[in-house]
Amino acid sequence: MVTMAVGMGIGRFAFTPILPQMMAELGIDAAQAGLIASANYAGYLVGAVLAAFGWASGHERRIAIGAIAANTVLLAAMAVADDVAAFALLRFAAGLASAFLMIFSAGIVLGHGARAGRPIVQSVHFGGVGIGMALSAVLVGALGFAGQGSVQSWLAMAALSACGLLFAIAFLPAPVPAVSGASGREQPLTWSPRLVALTAGYGIFGFGYIVTATFLIAIIRSDGGSVGFEALVWLLTGLAAAVSVAAAQPLVKRFGVAKVMAAGCLVEALGVAASVLLPSPLGPLVGGFLLGATFVVITAYGLQFARSLAPDSQRRSLSFMTAAFGIGQIVGPVVAGYLAERSGSYLIASLLAAFALILSAALVVRSARA
Repeated sequence: MVTMAVGMGIGRFAFTPILPQMMAELGIDAAQAGLIASANYAGYLVGAVLAAFGWASGHERRIAIGAIAANTVLLAAMAVADDVAAFALLRFAAGLASAFLMIFSAGIVLGHGARAGRPIVQSVHFGGVGIGMALSAVLVGALGFAGQGSVQSWLAMAALSACGLLFAIAFLPAPVPAVSGASGREQPLTWSPRLVALTAGYGIFGFGYIVTATFLIAIIRSDGGSVGFEALVWLLTGLAAAVSVAAAQPLVKRFGVAKVMAAGCLVEALGVAASVLLPSPLGPLVGGFLLGATFVVITAYGLQFARSLAPDSQRRSLSFMTAAFGIGQIVGPVVAGYLAERSGSYLIASLLAAFALILSAALVVRSARA
């Protein structure tokens, strides 16, 4: 849980509540903000592709801890950068670190949970994303009330990441030994029609969710929302994300992973549309809550579903799913930022994202039937 809180909830998603501060202080526009965000997801994609190969076998724990250490340094560096190119470079490196952390820590934690027969482990692990988001909301909001800006916010995020690093060094276990051979190396990935459909749907989901996940607080700021309301919405989003996987478990047992994922995409599409169609404060509150209630569930169960479709190549399946996810996330902020800058609002971009989520739901359903 702690690794996901600092590596994903803070390392990746703290950008969202800090972004309006950066836009106001440095004159960054929506298109430039989209490029910075996409640089992070490009790094995420590169990291996911690199993690697909066998070079990391036996070194997963060291790589995960190294990724948290890199995340800490890169968060602190955001406080001293002052132009779009530097921000993009730092966020690219942070994306690389977050992909390594996501894949290798998930492999370790989910492997131990599966061996122990404790599905709650997945809920706790992925719930860390929401915990990190909630912590960032509280800290960024508190600093905003105190008259502090993006520099202090990034340093506070780095301090939280450093605490998580110490925790991971002390408590992150070694990975469960591989079962595919004495060398510990996985077998080549076999692309079944079901896995192809799931991977495609997962990539489109990456496009659909990331628009709101990147620009939700900027949407509030553009509508004249207060610092307190921004913090409240992101806190609500994080808390919903923290409990979402555990809350979804009974539904998964009853209806199956694919149906829950598809329903989650449809519910999230409603939230994305609500964030721009409903008036404030209702629209952002509904959008933030439905985003938090669904995106971690879809992310977590998508990876679990992929593992079940490729039992002899689980790390490779995680890597390619994460890569598809990364492609969607790269395209999403660039397109959304461009559309927002050209149109003067986030309406068109958000409705396009909602449509992508509906398409993702259809592909997930197909992956269960192919």
